[in-house]
Amino acid sequence: MALETFVPPIPPSPSTGNKPELKLLEAQFGDGYTQTTRDGMNHIRDNVSLTWDLLLPAQADAIDAFFRTKGGDTPFLYKPVMFAAPVRWTCKEWSHDVIDNGFRTITATLKRDFNVAV
Repeated sequence: MALETFVPPIPPSPSTGNKPELKLLEAQFGDGYTQTTRDGMNHIRDNVSLTWDLLLPAQADAIDAFFRTKGGDTPFLYKPVMFAAPVRWTCKEWSHDVIDNGFRTITATLKRDFNVAV
């Protein structure tokens, strides 16, 4: 089964950012010595923050509907501006707000997905 590609109606606002999360194993010993090692081959997990400002209601509804259909656990492909190619993501957190004159704002956090199952 092929993964669906997330193609928002307009690109996110320039405030897109990536905050990598490192998964490390750490053992502390009684004499103050600490030993740290990477937890798995995908120990750096990207967390991309996306914001869409001044969306029309239909644009915001399309983005919101995509995240809702994925339900937070179904991965999808997306290429943030700072990535060279599309990669797998999940989205468990987003907000959909109404602002001035009926425009909408959506913010979302995408987490890199390394699962092998679709």
